[in-house]
Amino acid sequence: MGIKLGFSFDNLKIAFAHLSINDLKRMQKLYRLMRYPFIVRLGIFFVKISLNLGLPIKAPLKRTIFEQFCGGESFETSQKTVESLGKYGVSSVLDYSVEGKEEDHILEATMEEILNSIHKAKGNALIPFAVFKVSGIAPSSILAKVQSKQELLPKERKRIDEAKERVFKLCEAASKSGVKLMVDGEESWFQAVTDHWILEAMKTYNKEEAIIYNTFQMYRKVMSRRLRDAHHEAVANSFYLGVKLVRGAYMEKERQKAKKEGYPDPIHATKEATDNAFNKALQFCINNKQRIYLVNGTHNELSNTILAELMELHGLKKGDRRFYFSQLYGMSDHISFNLANAGYNVVKYVPYGPVKEVLPYLGRRIKENSGISDQVIKEKTMVENEILRRKNLKIA
Repeated sequence: MGIKLGFSFDNLKIAFAHLSINDLKRMQKLYRLMRYPFIVRLGIFFVKISLNLGLPIKAPLKRTIFEQFCGGESFETSQKTVESLGKYGVSSVLDYSVEGKEEDHILEATMEEILNSIHKAKGNALIPFAVFKVSGIAPSSILAKVQSKQELLPKERKRIDEAKERVFKLCEAASKSGVKLMVDGEESWFQAVTDHWILEAMKTYNKEEAIIYNTFQMYRKVMSRRLRDAHHEAVANSFYLGVKLVRGAYMEKERQKAKKEGYPDPIHATKEATDNAFNKALQFCINNKQRIYLVNGTHNELSNTILAELMELHGLKKGDRRFYFSQLYGMSDHISFNLANAGYNVVKYVPYGPVKEVLPYLGRRIKENSGISDQVIKEKTMVENEILRRKNLKIA
């Protein structure tokens, strides 16, 4: 668009001001390791086995990968991370990243943990959002049966009703606390069920402003239409649509399931098609800013630049609370901190939970950062250049 924005993602001093030289060297070692995807996959496999066998690897795991991508083992122990980010204008959303459980007592305990995070975020400007996954408080196997219109057993119907009650309990708590609540994306085979619940919650709690935000995974072919349909619902029913845009997190699983069960691949055929859908969605959200609040969840420099340019073009203030930029903790600091330094609203996703329980999350982050993608190479190079810059200036 040719608009001067007054910031650069290449400013290393701003990007890494919050990190010590030891933090940078730890990142450098991780990036070097993650150049070898086979070793990464093998390492994750042996870590899982070692933890299950009770072998003493928790401490080294915690000092390396865990500290890179997680804020702490509990909401309370994550506060140091929250405060550290806050010193540089970056806010946090603390994400209880325990996954893949279906037992009712665990689902209930997870809901209580998220309720706790909502209550403790109340009035804390450094934690403007809370977050949860519906599959973290609802049995995903039964959600999938509902979406495929299979008949439920009485016990299953009871469990799904209880799950919906948990969802609305969290939404109500967020509304009463004045804490915005993001709902993470799911696999396509039960996403429609969760979408229906969250849209229903928005009609109740998003009358004055967006409190509840749903996630739109733009790598799915149907998502552009679903975003338009959700906006139509918001206009027709006079509520505000909370949107978190992401590219998507389950591409491999989605394609494997589609191939196995013989239905069309739900994912865009190319990265370029996904990028195009994402950037068009940004344009749609800004064009419809009267009804849409937006969280731009991406590590893509161009997509972040596009939103900043669109905000400038539409005469929106950088600190307009309807619009946030968001990246994962431990990744893309050159984007987060340079945007925050320029005055934009930035919120880091800060996962927390017991080391063993967040291993699936850590596994995904490591896989995303492994190999030789352009982004990984750039971030590795930036870390190395910052280490060199500090050595030359004799900065600790």
